[in-house]
Amino acid sequence: MENFKIDIDADGIALVTFDVPGKSMNTIGPKVMDELGELAERLKTDAAIKGAVIASGKASGFCAGADLETAAGFAGAGELDPATRKQAFDEVFKLSKALRAIETCGKPVAAAMEGLAVGGGFEIALACHYRVAADDSKVQLGLVEAKIGLMPGGGGSQRLPRLIGAMAAAPLLLQGKTLRPSEAKAQGLVHEVVAPGGTVEAAKAWLKSGSADAVAPWDKRDFKIPGGGPFTPNGFQMFVMGSAILRKDTYGNYPAQINILKAVYEGLQVPIDAALRIEGRYFVRTLTSPQAKGMIRTLFGSMQALGKGAARPAGEAASQVKKAGVLGAGMMGAGIAHAQALAGIETVLIDVSQEAADKGKAHVKDLLDKAVSRGRMTAEKAEAALALVSATTDYALLKGADIVIEAVFEDRKVKAEVTAKAEAVLADTAVMGSNTSTLPITGLAEASVRPESFIGIHFFSPVDKMGLVEIIRGRKTSPATVAKTIDYVMRIKKTPIVVNDSRGFYTSRCFMTFLDEGMHMLGGGIAPALIDNVGRMTGMPRGPLEMADDVALDLCWKIVSQTAKDLGEAAVAGPTYDVLKTMVPELGRLGRKNGKGFYDYPAEKGAAKRLWAGLAEHFPPTVTRSNPALVAELKTRLLYRQALEAARCVEEGVVADPRDADVGAILGWGFAPWTGGPLSLIDQVGVAAFVAECDRLAAEHGPRFAPPKLLRDMAAEGRGFYGKASARAA
Repeated sequence: MENFKIDIDADGIALVTFDVPGKSMNTIGPKVMDELGELAERLKTDAAIKGAVIASGKASGFCAGADLETAAGFAGAGELDPATRKQAFDEVFKLSKALRAIETCGKPVAAAMEGLAVGGGFEIALACHYRVAADDSKVQLGLVEAKIGLMPGGGGSQRLPRLIGAMAAAPLLLQGKTLRPSEAKAQGLVHEVVAPGGTVEAAKAWLKSGSADAVAPWDKRDFKIPGGGPFTPNGFQMFVMGSAILRKDTYGNYPAQINILKAVYEGLQVPIDAALRIEGRYFVRTLTSPQAKGMIRTLFGSMQALGKGAARPAGEAASQVKKAGVLGAGMMGAGIAHAQALAGIETVLIDVSQEAADKGKAHVKDLLDKAVSRGRMTAEKAEAALALVSATTDYALLKGADIVIEAVFEDRKVKAEVTAKAEAVLADTAVMGSNTSTLPITGLAEASVRPESFIGIHFFSPVDKMGLVEIIRGRKTSPATVAKTIDYVMRIKKTPIVVNDSRGFYTSRCFMTFLDEGMHMLGGGIAPALIDNVGRMTGMPRGPLEMADDVALDLCWKIVSQTAKDLGEAAVAGPTYDVLKTMVPELGRLGRKNGKGFYDYPAEKGAAKRLWAGLAEHFPPTVTRSNPALVAELKTRLLYRQALEAARCVEEGVVADPRDADVGAILGWGFAPWTGGPLSLIDQVGVAAFVAECDRLAAEHGPRFAPPKLLRDMAAEGRGFYGKASARAA
């Protein structure tokens, strides 16, 4: 076998080493599935083998799950004819069939997990009779398929609830939540947690103990589902209430979660072999949904490619940042410093006073202490990371820095001043970056004595939780500077996207259309509760009005009013301008920051926000009752506004790669993940159908919905952003 090596010791224990040739991480492709079946047959028929331990030959971990490229042919295929559906089922059921054969081979099999074991990798472990994991905070165990629009297809949705009960299994299956080894042991998913490097010996010790059992719990006559089956009180709570909660949380946007719940409910009523076939059928149904295609492509394929530097200019030498500077020690600057320290980068954190700089470093310490308290890192590692951060007012300490990022106020004059101070001590090869969310980089680069080394590096708040960095190339930014910046972003374990200069760049520009459309609705008489409820129904994290409060209404007003000034006579006043003018300069309602925006934010800890009662006085609602047609219309307006702006960014050359657009949208401002991103949404709908709908919306609601020439050309040519245009998804 190519992927599995078998060594049998004197006690008859077979050490099965899983090691896929030519890959840094074990994944499960067609060949591995076939060889798992061969392995099961060998374990069953070889009299010399008394038991087996499955371990990884990779330092990177046990197994990262299925190689999703093998499923790409069926992803998003829609309703299949019976023959094709059987073909798809037979293909995806290979893994489940092979793992069941290992589970029933008649000999005890243990899994020795050092490092990552997720998705199909954890399903291999669940099919073993004993599981040992290394005690390492970096180890992750779990079934993560739901995060990319899929569901377990190797028995995970059936074995997990049989091990720990449906209620305990629900968050692991529906949310794709991963566990550290100690957590997995506490829940009963792992039998032993041992020191790193000791998993194989611990597994062998179990096999030699005399208590090794070759029969899975669910194959025994006296087996009972922990917590009871679907028709017990616990089952009623899980499946009846759980269905309602799932609907509340997902609004029916995610077929994977719905199908997982159905597979568990139906599977727990029948023997395991029938349950595995049920899972296989629901897996095919999930895989062929348009949501799965978009999510797999963007959240798996595109994210992996961009995370490995797909946007990096060709031919540029690799670089490594050893020392970095951050100008501005506020929440954003301190967050950037924290990310750098975690990556082992010496960091100089500068502010106008020592007190402000020290406050920034204190925030870094708080983030590190939180990680220690949650078991994500040791106290020693946290102390070492903090020691890398120097809080100061002295720009001379930037000497020798490979990159400096200014994170000061969104004020051109202030940014120009700190840029000049930093460049006075930087080497010619150092990168000077600006963490701005809206100010054009080419304009900011005018303050630089070396604009070819000046670049936009837009972090998202809070930096410790947000995984995206938007890199903005100015008119004079060199390819070498872009390459160095991408290397830096990858070093701090963020996902880089690269865009060209524009007002608002890509993410801020598109995100603002979501807020803008919400304010158009408010100014047009739609009740605010209806606007935000529908906003959440689209799959966005929150509604447009509450998001505007979070961003800060005075910032929105500053952007809108400044844009109007910049455009002069070409500016067209509209509902958003009028709404913000009323809310900010006239009423002083700035959003969450001063406790007064579209919502009121009580000072009492834990008190819930409430829509401001005065909204009705200033923006009288004429539409207060919802109906399916109205909800569909509002959802379309909110999603299509954003998708249209993303398409305009492509047409204008702000975005060159659809992967940057879709990954940036989901990671940057939370664009509905079920779509795969705004450009994937257009492909999913079908470009021609999307253009026709936009023409209708433009006729009813105004020219902001007019599709750009690019989309009309694509519709005429029958092509999409990712190749040939998709048929309209039902």
